Amino acid sequence: MSEATAHTAPSVPRPALLSFLGGVGTVTGSKFLVESDHARILLDCGLFQGFAKLRRRNWDRFARDAADVRAVVVTHAHLDHCGYLPRLVRQGFRGPILATPHTARLAGIVLRDSARLQTEAARHADEHGWSKHRPAKPLYDETDVDRTLSFFDPVPVGADVEIMSGTRLTLHHGGHILGSAWARLTLEDGHTLAVSGDLGRPGHPLLLPPEPFSGADVLLVESTYGDRRHDQESARSEFASVIERTLARGGTVVIPAFAVDRTEVVLHELTRLRETGVLPRSVPVYVDSPMALAALDVYRDAVRERSPELRPEILARGEAALSPAPFLAARTVQESIDINSTRGPAVIVSSAGMATGGRVLHHLHRLLPDPRNAVVVVGFAAAGTRARDLVDGVRTLKMFGEYVPVRAEVADVPHFSAHADADQIVGWLRNAPAPHAAYVVHGEPAASATLRDRLDHELGWTAVVPRSGETVLVR
Repeated sequence: MSEATAHTAPSVPRPALLSFLGGVGTVTGSKFLVESDHARILLDCGLFQGFAKLRRRNWDRFARDAADVRAVVVTHAHLDHCGYLPRLVRQGFRGPILATPHTARLAGIVLRDSARLQTEAARHADEHGWSKHRPAKPLYDETDVDRTLSFFDPVPVGADVEIMSGTRLTLHHGGHILGSAWARLTLEDGHTLAVSGDLGRPGHPLLLPPEPFSGADVLLVESTYGDRRHDQESARSEFASVIERTLARGGTVVIPAFAVDRTEVVLHELTRLRETGVLPRSVPVYVDSPMALAALDVYRDAVRERSPELRPEILARGEAALSPAPFLAARTVQESIDINSTRGPAVIVSSAGMATGGRVLHHLHRLLPDPRNAVVVVGFAAAGTRARDLVDGVRTLKMFGEYVPVRAEVADVPHFSAHADADQIVGWLRNAPAPHAAYVVHGEPAASATLRDRLDHELGWTAVVPRSGETVLVR
């Protein structure tokens, strides 16, 4: 080969690298980094939650120079998928944050609430002297969030967009929460990589099922319920039963619910119980979460705009599908305090869903010691959270520096989760061509291992549960 020929021969892109920086061995902290010759793209950017050793990882510097990350793709607006964004921006990230329009709007609500809680926690630590730092500092604040939101660049579902030269992105309807998507990247060497985000279940009462997986060279698939099966009808029956028996004994039902989507699903079910008479109109329903109420406004707007994500029967009923009147909104601190002075039968829906913080802690603190009351856990409770402790049967729960006796009834109704179960995940994948490799992520170890084995035995796929920090080739 001549020297001239050697200089003009086209260069062949090297295979991209995929690193698992979070969402491995846990259902929190999802972060998957794709690095090629010309691009460094982060798929999801979530906070770690649960055990203290996981939460401490939020304070670590990002694994690469944040300024070198060219773009972030966010599959949906839950904190474990977008909550690290302000921290990444604080460390120098300045690229576009690509997400669906509804995700962009909901992420603004979620991140502002997270910053507020971080700031309040730092202030509380200073006042009570339990922080190792003086003064205690939040992980990020509202200024960081404002800067972060300026980088959001909404991408319509189904659009094929070029992120940068030779790298393209398509978002597909994910059915998990409003705006959720699974994403497919086409890299400069022609290889494709898909990430499921959190998959919705076909029986979601508000949203249409996720768009089926249509193939990719490499797949990252969630496994939150990788070892379990939902039983929707028994869940609805148990939900109705615990409410009926609690109200009959004069108690109050408190439902810790994620502010985005779970609150809307719970309100939809309470509306059905109003209509069937299980929940008398004389019993008030309180929604005590400014973030949940703001998210509810986004869902109502989606109904009014006739979003193609929503089920036809929800569009037909309109906003009434989300309003179990009388439905009382507690937006201010004083309105939340006023709920604590109520006695007798009532239902309180409050965030956070895993009881890791927020206003629900004040209600649990008051209601747990009384056996007339009940706590209904309506979604996945991660290890290391108060919701998981309650489900596991603890007799005392630590809140605000003291142990509170748990005498109230605790009902575990996880089948209200917005996540697909194991059968539904396999069904989502079944008709797609086999990828070169499927990486099972976003699950606790037993769930991930069980789903990996099913993909191997039932589909004949090469399935792997990666290790935290591991890097593999995309080919």
